[in-house]
Amino acid sequence: MSGEPVTGLLMWDEAVTGYDFGPSHPMDPVRLALTMGLVRAFGLDRAMRVRAAPAAGDSTLRLVHREDYVAAVREVSADPDAADGSYGLGTMDDPAFRGMHEASALIAGQSVAGAEAIWRGEAEHVVNFAGGLHHAMPGGAAGFCVYNDASLAIARLLELGAERVAYVDVDVHHGDGVQAAFWDDPRVLTVSLHEHPRTLFPQTGWPEETGGAAAEGSAVNVALPAGTGDEGWLRAFHATVPELLADFRPQVLVTQHGADTHFEDPLAHLAVSLDAQRAVQEACHGLAHTYADGRWLALGGGGYAVVDVVPRSWTHLVAIAAHRPVEPGTAIPASWRDEVYARTRQLAPGRMTDGRSPSWRDWEEGYDPADRTDQAVLATRRAVFPLRGMLT
Repeated sequence: MSGEPVTGLLMWDEAVTGYDFGPSHPMDPVRLALTMGLVRAFGLDRAMRVRAAPAAGDSTLRLVHREDYVAAVREVSADPDAADGSYGLGTMDDPAFRGMHEASALIAGQSVAGAEAIWRGEAEHVVNFAGGLHHAMPGGAAGFCVYNDASLAIARLLELGAERVAYVDVDVHHGDGVQAAFWDDPRVLTVSLHEHPRTLFPQTGWPEETGGAAAEGSAVNVALPAGTGDEGWLRAFHATVPELLADFRPQVLVTQHGADTHFEDPLAHLAVSLDAQRAVQEACHGLAHTYADGRWLALGGGGYAVVDVVPRSWTHLVAIAAHRPVEPGTAIPASWRDEVYARTRQLAPGRMTDGRSPSWRDWEEGYDPADRTDQAVLATRRAVFPLRGMLT
């Protein structure tokens, strides 16, 4: 830790671990506690200012969510037995639990406060790895997500006067809730790279989904074939995202870093390594500096390999945002490995790497019409780029 100024902000409140769907649910809140433990083990809580924000209030939630939906969440939060599947509450994906509204609003509050800090110049980079709950819709819960903190953060930026906000989502699942929230708003560019909807929830995110009549070309979807690994994933990212940001010129970049693209994740079918995830985090950091004057809000998201993958991936994200990157080969402190065993009775990984050295071929070098990943990229470019006056 040198004398460089601390320009990053890490949003954290231990109470976000109250976002807990129960012991048999894949979204185990231990992943959040373990991530913060690893952040502390590397001293990154001293490289960023750590702040807890209040829960989002009703007026903030209504920037995106319908009043009747917020009321329904409050009702089942007080009495989980009242949940009957209405509004997506009380389903297998989103079982009701006591305190659901409070925990969900708290996570949303962290992302909204982070966006406010960026817009007001209080912080250059902000991370809320508890956030990224991108499936929640204006009128319903979906896909483990109750309130859509990413959409709420973007909506607050627009409310504060932002004219162009870019959202880049690299979760394995389509960022459908954020796309839906801004479908007709040309001030928001949503870009989602995800597993193809033929093989994965939520069965949306086709390249032909390009935005509403008032905002054609503002929604971008790269639907990648199951089995896509590091090279294809990185190639798809670099063949779309930088050009789109150069064209859009966002004032703020919001990114969602679901760790469920990983080859060990139990709920999806991509084959991406921790090292490739880190490479995309680095790329997003660089793009924020290149195109958004460094204004970057980075969120978590999915990720269900809660010991081996999620804490390492998001600790890399925090480290990059703190301008204190952790070298991939770095050994993980024994204190954190002990914490993992105490909490989970699982053995922790030993290093901050999967031992990969990911690389990719630049799109400008040409594409292979028989390659399924190249087909996916080309489908997206052909669907969206002409709408934005860009060359495919």
